[in-house]
Amino acid sequence: MSGAVPPRVTLYSRPGCHLCDDARLVIERVCAELGESYVEVDIDEDDSLPARFQDEIPVTFVDGRQHDFWRVDAARLRAALR
Repeated sequence: MSGAVPPRVTLYSRPGCHLCDDARLVIERVCAELGESYVEVDIDEDDSLPARFQDEIPVTFVDGRQHDFWRVDAARLRAALR
């Protein structure tokens, strides 16, 4: 059994999305500060995701629950990860 801890943050995004680029920078910074990791999922790589997230990307999940969409607030993300 692996001792790796799964990422607590998931960023659903798509290529060419400027809001996704902004969200990624905030998530990278906050996760680095707190020693957390994140995973990014391209919604165009899964047939079920565009219909679910089309109008909300980027969408951020923390611990499996939707946290934010469109913009990521660093203070709010930091609080959710503490």
